[in-house]
Order: sequence, then C-alpha cells, then structure tokens
Amino acid sequence: MTYVQLPPEDQLRLMYTCCHPALSLEAQIALTLHTLAGLSTAEIARAFLVDEHDMAERLAVARRTAKDDREFSEHERTPAVLTVLYLLFNEGYSASRSNLADEAIRLARVIAKPGRPEALGLLALMLLHHARRDARLTPEGDLVTLDEQDRTQWNRGEIAEGLQVLDAAQKHEQPGPYQIQAAIAACHVTAPSASDTDWLRIAELYGLLMRLTPSPVVELNRAVAIGMADGPGAGLALVEPLTASLGGYHLLHATRADFLRRLGRRAEAVEAYTQALALTNSAAEKRYLTRRLRETGG
Repeated sequence: MTYVQLPPEDQLRLMYTCCHPALSLEAQIALTLHTLAGLSTAEIARAFLVDEHDMAERLAVARRTAKDDREFSEHERTPAVLTVLYLLFNEGYSASRSNLADEAIRLARVIAKPGRPEALGLLALMLLHHARRDARLTPEGDLVTLDEQDRTQWNRGEIAEGLQVLDAAQKHEQPGPYQIQAAIAACHVTAPSASDTDWLRIAELYGLLMRLTPSPVVELNRAVAIGMADGPGAGLALVEPLTASLGGYHLLHATRADFLRRLGRRAEAVEAYTQALALTNSAAEKRYLTRRLRETGG
C-alpha cells in the first residue's frame, strides 16, 4: 500500500470528492481506498471479493462520476465521509488487517478538527479500539475476549490520546453516535480490570445510542451490558426477542449461548454455540466458539 502524501486540505477535498452522493457506499469506499489509501485495484478487489477486472471497471465509473462534481458543503457530505472511514477501520480491525485500520485513523485525523464533534468522536473511537489490537489475538491467532485480554498489552499512548480527543468532542455538547460509542469504549479501557467495568454506565450509553440510531444490533449490545450488570437471566430476557430480527447474525447466537451457559442450561447453550459456529466465517471466531462448545459439553 502506497500513497502520495498530500497537504491535509487536499486530502480532505479528495475525501469529500470520493463520497459523491451519486456513488453507492461500496463505490465510495473503493474509491477512497484507491485514491487516498493507495491500495491497488487487485488489493481492493480482494477486499470486496470480486474479480480484479470487474473492480477496475467499477473504479473507472466511480472516477468519472466523482469528476463530474458540483460545489458542495462539508456539512452535506461529512456523514458519508465518516461512514466510509468507520467501515474502513472496521474492516481492518475485524480482519486484523492493521494497514487498513492504520489508514482509517490517518484519514480520520485529517477530518477530526474543532467544530466537528462527530469526526472527533470517530477518531476517539478508532484510537480506543486500536489500542487493544495487540491483546485481541494469541500468537497462534486465537481470539481473546475483552474480559480475558492482558491489559498490559494495551497501548496506553493511544488510550490517552483517544480519551483526550473524546473530551474535545464532548465539549461541543452535541452528542452523536460516534461519540457515544467512543464513550462506551472509554468505559472499557479505563477499567482497571474486567470486573471493575461499569456495565450500568455502558447499558445507559447503549440506551442513548438506541435513541439516536435504533437497531437490533444496538439492542443486542445493550442486552450484553445489562446481562453483565444484572445477571445472565436479565440479559437473556432481552436477547430472546431479537432472534427474529438477528437470526442470521452469529453474535446473537454466541451471546445467547453465553447467557445460557452461565445459567447452567447447557443443552440449550450447546445448540446456540453450534448455530453461532455455523454462521461465522472468521477462523479465529470459529476456534473460539469451538472451544466454548467443547467446554460446555458439546
């Protein structure tokens, strides 16, 4: 991955251009990766699981569309730019492709300026998650859950910066989804140990997030927090109604399995772990769920 280092104002202009409203979200991401992150057509094609020739054609169309640009306000396109950066970071973080996560953070620094509280919130969120990257996997590539991570491996410099950026965002007193998610991440990274985590505060923050961006996934995360604060029975009661909307989401079944296991309902937990295992494509998650399944008696 190579890119030409442009002045920040030129990078910012390019980000807004890549997020032309006539382009699909996929095209916006691909064009950003190609134009600003310097990924080759082949690398982007692999990321999108498509043929290289097909991606080359898509990029050509996207470039032609973006060139036919009109004057626009930053306010109009900033949400799209933040979405693209958020998805770029998540792709790098979830797939342990640190180059993509690093690039998302680099670009977020360009847009995260005073007067843009959500851009600051997104940068804070990225930094607070990225700070835990070295503790997320074992040397063999196995998943390490947050409660089991070695906190001495967390990057304290990134945590300090993330908290500082979050504080700057919150001073605007214009709360938004990225700021709230960053505040949740802050609860985790500032807890001295997993047992010291303020799950009630996290549940409260997910409640705020639900009001701004209601979705079954946010409800699931809130259920996890309540289950940690008030016990697995309380969490399970909130998870069960979500099975209709999140039946194809492996983390719904993994969460349900964990609550059932903690309640001693092992047969049901085995079934739920098996469902989760069938729905994930991540090798690390498969190994983790297989281990849990074995420990539960499956």
